[in-house]
Amino acid sequence: TRVLSFGELDDRANRVAAALEQRGVRLGERVAAYLTNRLEFIDLFLATTRLGAILVPINVLYREREIAHIVADAEPLAVVTTRDAMSLLPAGTVAWDVEELTRIASEGAVERIRRPMDGDAPAALVYTSGTTGRSKGAVLTHNNFLANGANLLACWRIVPEDRYLAALPLFHVHGLGNGVVSWLMSGCRMRLVERFDASRIAAVFHAFHPTLFFGVPTMYVRLLDVPVEDAKAIGAHMRLFVCGSAPLPAAVFETFHERFGHVILERYGMSETLMNLGNPYAGERRPGSVGFPLPGVSVRIVDPAGHAVDDGEIGQLLVRGPNVCAGYWRRPDADADAFVDGWFRTGDLAERSVDGYYTLRGRMSDLIISGGFNIYPREIEELLMEFPGVREAAVVGLPDAARGEVPVAFLVTDTNASFDPAALEAACRSQLASFKVPRGFVQVDALPRTALGKVQKRALLGEWTSRLVD
Repeated sequence: TRVLSFGELDDRANRVAAALEQRGVRLGERVAAYLTNRLEFIDLFLATTRLGAILVPINVLYREREIAHIVADAEPLAVVTTRDAMSLLPAGTVAWDVEELTRIASEGAVERIRRPMDGDAPAALVYTSGTTGRSKGAVLTHNNFLANGANLLACWRIVPEDRYLAALPLFHVHGLGNGVVSWLMSGCRMRLVERFDASRIAAVFHAFHPTLFFGVPTMYVRLLDVPVEDAKAIGAHMRLFVCGSAPLPAAVFETFHERFGHVILERYGMSETLMNLGNPYAGERRPGSVGFPLPGVSVRIVDPAGHAVDDGEIGQLLVRGPNVCAGYWRRPDADADAFVDGWFRTGDLAERSVDGYYTLRGRMSDLIISGGFNIYPREIEELLMEFPGVREAAVVGLPDAARGEVPVAFLVTDTNASFDPAALEAACRSQLASFKVPRGFVQVDALPRTALGKVQKRALLGEWTSRLVD
């Protein structure tokens, strides 16, 4: 385990920034990172932000098909990755070996990099898919990260004495925009692990004695497998467990409280907005609720006509504030759909209780959230329909105790076409991230549709359930 001071981290960032500048990175230039959790990811984030360049994090579970779109859209000067991972990049992609870049940077002189820039300048370009399946890059500014970090430090009382265990992937805004930025702004101690390994996580907790942990529901489900005595020992050192990225089952919420002695703080954010709402640090953390708007964040719940609904009624959640992204990268059409009179349409349905707690009630789109990762069915459906013999495809989210939801595919095939689920799965695994691969492939005679031709995906869930019963 390497231990670095903030001064040493600052020196590394300056050296990497100088090395990037020598390679042509300038103000506004994009640099992509296709890396697992490692020190060099943080070096790159700090280096690009001080140069005024834009970091483009890429999910390490993505494969060539997904990476190709991001590279074509963001047009980064290069993708920084490991030598082993270069083979996964699309042909023609400019790739920089992270080890070589770090070595060259370490040989340079330390010179503090100071580049004047506006707080509204982009700092990161985070890709998140829309219901059409076409990825869009959310433009997150320096001020977005700053406002979000200041809110979390104030609301969750993060101080230099805290010890933050970072197990979330840094390519996601949960790990980067919440975790890393809160650590940097507070000056607390951080332990970075490459990934959340359920078989080893208890030992990591015991060795580091963290006080602060951010996770997704799947992580908390896995933590319930920790022996009771270990859970008590972990809880004795902890100050705050935070959960987000997907709804936390009430049963997990209650069982975790019993075993670890802590009430998980649930909150709600998005790639495009960072954090919007959260349960109170001091006060009732209500199961199933995402609490109240964070300071400076305004929230509305509206009906389809855009009129505010009464407490207890469900409508679409709109937000605005210094946390909301500057828009989508080179997508004025997407901006026009997402923003209305300065408000950002989240696409989530919610209701507010009479005492002000907000609760999410589903999504307006068909988005599937599995283990904290977003899965957009259209992307998988389009791939499946490229398979010989497949005429129609519909992917739905099936409830899953561990991951929240998992995708299942329903397919209409040509009469004379053979149906081979193993081949379909292999095709998906070769071109999609593992979490997007359907957990089941079901052949149906026809997809249920409304009178207007819209596929009724709830009916497909019923079809799956009936087959399990049979």
